[in-house]
Amino acid sequence: MPPITALLHTTNDALRLGRALETVLPCSEILVVDHGSNDTTRQIAREYGARIVHATSLAPLNHCAVNHYLDLARNDWIFCMEARESQTDGLQASLFEWAALPHESTLGTSAFSVFIRHEVDGVWSDPIGPEIRLVPRSWTWWRGTLPAQQPPAIPLEGELLRFAYP
Repeated sequence: MPPITALLHTTNDALRLGRALETVLPCSEILVVDHGSNDTTRQIAREYGARIVHATSLAPLNHCAVNHYLDLARNDWIFCMEARESQTDGLQASLFEWAALPHESTLGTSAFSVFIRHEVDGVWSDPIGPEIRLVPRSWTWWRGTLPAQQPPAIPLEGELLRFAYP
């Protein structure tokens, strides 16, 4: 069974982070990369059992910096999400099912994608995407803190909900 690390980058996300971390149940590790928060973001992450690392001074965030964070993960598969996002029950079920597969069945798979729904003024958009979010530790395509949409990826069932900032 391939365990998954949830990877979230945060900056003053205390008002959003708890909701996101409530939904990463399929992940056996939570890794929060904090970019200098001066609110209670790190405290909330600790309450959910996250391992917190301070962002390096490599600015702007480049390929080397992102790979450094992947190397800190304890698992070979990384699920990347934003602090303002939450996994739906359907996506959690897909990730639990995926993680229950024999490890050999995931070899050679490059990445998995999910559909995203945005909240705008209290109304949810139709699903957009898919966006690549579940990647192996060796992933080399990035756009900032999230995987880039380089190669095709297998879509997972379920969605990520992206909440508007409070």
